[in-house]
Amino acid sequence: MIHYDPEQSARTEESGHCEGTAGTRQRRQAPLFAIRLSKVRNSRCPTSKRHSKFESRISNRHWRVFVNFQQLRSVRETVRQGFNLTTVAEVLHTSQPGVSRQIRELEDELGIEIFVRAGKRLTGLTPPGETVQPIIERLLQEADNLKRAGEDFASAGRGVLTIAATHSQARYALPPAVRDFSAMHPEVSLRLHQGSPKQVAELLLAGEADIGVATEALADYPDLIALPSYQWTHCVIVPPHHALAEEALRGVTLTLSRLAQFPIITYEPGFTGRSHIDDAFKRQGMSFNLVLSAMDADVIKTYVDLGMGVGIIAGMAYDEARDTHLRAIDARHLFASNMTRLALRRGSFLRSYVYDFIQSFASPLTRDLVERSLAAAPGTRFDI
Repeated sequence: MIHYDPEQSARTEESGHCEGTAGTRQRRQAPLFAIRLSKVRNSRCPTSKRHSKFESRISNRHWRVFVNFQQLRSVRETVRQGFNLTTVAEVLHTSQPGVSRQIRELEDELGIEIFVRAGKRLTGLTPPGETVQPIIERLLQEADNLKRAGEDFASAGRGVLTIAATHSQARYALPPAVRDFSAMHPEVSLRLHQGSPKQVAELLLAGEADIGVATEALADYPDLIALPSYQWTHCVIVPPHHALAEEALRGVTLTLSRLAQFPIITYEPGFTGRSHIDDAFKRQGMSFNLVLSAMDADVIKTYVDLGMGVGIIAGMAYDEARDTHLRAIDARHLFASNMTRLALRRGSFLRSYVYDFIQSFASPLTRDLVERSLAAAPGTRFDI
């Protein structure tokens, strides 16, 4: 049973002490919750160095644990930052001794050691730490969900929507959805973060983005729901008078062996369907001469225009009206099609306008389908 204890509400974010103690009261106070466990007996934590203290607590019929959210955040960030307390302190805008104190106080309250220590350094999670860490993640996520649920009713139509996307998705796929959403919700501020597929996933998992959009990697994270949004294919781009452009005008079908005769400029590994390009050559037992790789299609186009090689880019990145200095050759028969996915953090509460953006981006992703996917067990497949 979890309930709020108003008598303990004076405990502060930084000091972790209750009102009436020697700790200095801060202006901003952390909410507390109490966990009441009934009829707990004869439990031991084999890794704890404080057995007698722990056992004396649980020998009674009932006991309470008082924890503030700053303690939970300190543990979560310590894991996320690779147990580097200096970095944790910077992220939480506090001091390193303050972080250490928050962790120690939580360990004292729970009667366990969460982290393995080597002197003053933290080097990993203990077995009890591995057990409580996902619980801490869920508690903080639900606290964030509670805040969002309140905002959805108190500030209807107003708020912030943060989207993490790869360069190609941000440049070529998202603009129509962003335009339509902004017209629909003028009081919602949009924030767009660009990065690699891995960075997009990490922003979602850290709760720093509401929506993630990418082609690679998102479906590989069990704590994310990656919904298929649309399929796309690659094309080959060359200058107007290139041999391949002239062959295409004559109706000659491009082959991998012919393409491999030219220097290639395409995406970095892990970006925009690069794995399908590599796989196509590998299946034919061929290699190709990669002279330059980049994350962004506009960069690839620049160097193709300079005559450095033949480009392979996402078909959506070529615009005949804009890219008049280049010619595109269909390559869907050479490389497997790609699926762009829209990802959400499993268990998240989404404000109403988030559903509107999702459907603006991919119309088959209705609110009903998204809600069912959020509630579904990991591994459940959703096709559109």
